[in-house]
Amino acid sequence: MLNEDGTRMDGRRPDELRKIEIEAGVVPVADGSARVQWGTNLAIAAVYGPMEAHPRKISRQDRCVLDVRYNMAPFSVTDRIRPGFNRRSREIGKVTANALESVVQLELYPRSKIRVEIEIMCAEAGTRCVGLTAASVALADAGIPMTDMVVSVASGRVNGVVVLDLNKEEDNYGDADLPMGILPNSGELVFLQMDGDLSPEDFQEAWDYNMGAAKEIHEIMVAALAARYGGDA
Repeated sequence: MLNEDGTRMDGRRPDELRKIEIEAGVVPVADGSARVQWGTNLAIAAVYGPMEAHPRKISRQDRCVLDVRYNMAPFSVTDRIRPGFNRRSREIGKVTANALESVVQLELYPRSKIRVEIEIMCAEAGTRCVGLTAASVALADAGIPMTDMVVSVASGRVNGVVVLDLNKEEDNYGDADLPMGILPNSGELVFLQMDGDLSPEDFQEAWDYNMGAAKEIHEIMVAALAARYGGDA
């Protein structure tokens, strides 16, 4: 999975991101939305609300409920998957909600609900990172007050070399991966998972790759919002 000159099979350097394109306001019926094309990953996130919380028993007196649903379309992968939610999609939805709750000012909307729908239309690798990033832009597009946007990106180790933003082959056959959710303005961490084993040195290198990439991705997110609304986002 690495060439003799140190580049990867898709031609990228170890510290290079896949191509990322972000567009805000792509779902007219939603209060906010975003489309993220990240390599061959394609995710669409839509935000609805704040709205009255239903069923009533889920409402909170002191804050809003953030309902995040993550789903992969049946045609998003080579082998067609069964439609509907499964254990993996529910787990990713919960992790995504926990990350977003750290930045959304939920206390401004007591006894209400904000619904976030994330649909993965095409999956390559790192879909949870793509979905979380798309949801963050969609919330900003909806005008939901946040202390920061969440940027999510993963690094890992392939053939003993730490690389940024793993593609499908690197994700499937690599040694380890480290997806993170980062607040780019403060550098705080709101989400971290690790699959496989990394030495302390490799962990630090993957961490540094993710932190640097978060600033680059954040600029693309801000530019997408600025393009929708004109001027500075």
